[in-house]
Amino acid sequence: MKQPTTYMMASGYDGVLYIGVTGNITERVWQHKQGAIRGFTKRYHIHRLVYYESHPTMYDAIRREKYLKHQSRQYKVNLIASENPQWYDLYPSLLGTDKTN
Repeated sequence: MKQPTTYMMASGYDGVLYIGVTGNITERVWQHKQGAIRGFTKRYHIHRLVYYESHPTMYDAIRREKYLKHQSRQYKVNLIASENPQWYDLYPSLLGTDKTN
């Protein structure tokens, strides 16, 4: 799936959050899950895709990422809860499989 996307990952339900941007959400989340990317997500075991949104351009996706990073944790939690109240890992839904776990 090649599409500019802003996404949030979490270490678990109401856990540590990470916000990123990518042009290929499926590949990028797989990299996070495999621990292939050094840094914050690997260090804090952030492997659960809990929220994502597609954008028409990479510029829009980056602008949204920056906006979200400057919002309060509560704003981010509310945004996740509005679309994914159980904080399910949405990665399987990207692959066309069950999204609950």
